[in-house]
Amino acid sequence: MQTIYKGRLNNGDDFHVRPLTIKDISKIFRLQSDVYKKITNKAQLAQLTKDEFEYILTGKGLMLGVFVENELIAIRALLVPKIDDPEHLGLDVGLSKEQLAEVIYQEISFVHLDYQGNRLQQTLAKLIMEQLEKENHKYRYVCCTVAPFNLPSLIDKFKQGMYVKALTLKYADQLRYVFLKDLQAPLPIESVKEKRDVPMELIEQQQQLLANGWVGMSLKRNDNSYVVTYVKF
Repeated sequence: MQTIYKGRLNNGDDFHVRPLTIKDISKIFRLQSDVYKKITNKAQLAQLTKDEFEYILTGKGLMLGVFVENELIAIRALLVPKIDDPEHLGLDVGLSKEQLAEVIYQEISFVHLDYQGNRLQQTLAKLIMEQLEKENHKYRYVCCTVAPFNLPSLIDKFKQGMYVKALTLKYADQLRYVFLKDLQAPLPIESVKEKRDVPMELIEQQQQLLANGWVGMSLKRNDNSYVVTYVKF
């Protein structure tokens, strides 16, 4: 596949980015396994099965990979969800059944631990949305989930202009923030009426705000804890 981007890592190594195909599935699965084994909090990464990767790679999404020479060191994926999925994220963020066909997920993304700190997630986030735009897509809403305290992924989503619409159990029993971005109607930041910072560990307080129409807009460190800034329009 054609290289769509070239760059240089902090250690001086060159890297390139290209779309991944079904031929790359063994490398993808191996990288996921390596990352999962090395992370301390296993709940931060909901691993995909080979069938799920194959679903994306056979026309139900888009996946980009970062390579140093022939070694795959990072991936990012978009996934077209099944409309009849009872766990559809569009339902979590308040979309109607008619709107679900306009939803695409920012699916799994991960970086080999040896190459973290190079802003590869941010690079891939920008590139994968550019690739989607080139395909003249039909999608209006981008959704995804992130585990609380998965700080790199939370920062990544907020930097993309995504915002928290729900905090609920997903994947059987895993607590997740559910993010949304409306590609056609960005939030009117100038119209914010109220703002409140909530420590991330106060789950019920965040859930109450979300139930009352607040949205999570950003993340910051406050003394020895992390807080999510919620706003109401």
